[in-house]
Amino acid sequence: MTESLSTPPPRSVGEDFPREQARVRSLLGEYKTLGPVGMFGATMIEQVLQRADQAAMSGDVVAVLRSYEELKGCK
Repeated sequence: MTESLSTPPPRSVGEDFPREQARVRSLLGEYKTLGPVGMFGATMIEQVLQRADQAAMSGDVVAVLRSYEELKGCK
């Protein structure tokens, strides 16, 4: 069976991790535009991004995988 042309090819964590960081940074900006209502969410997202940055700098594969899953959970 052939794969659908609309299905994107799978990406590795190494390729997708920076994309997720960028997506979540954009999401952070959206939360900040909400003012006081978005403050709690923005604070939580900032912490997720700090952990992701630390994981990326450490080179610890397990920490990167944990952070990657955490980033994907940000909505």
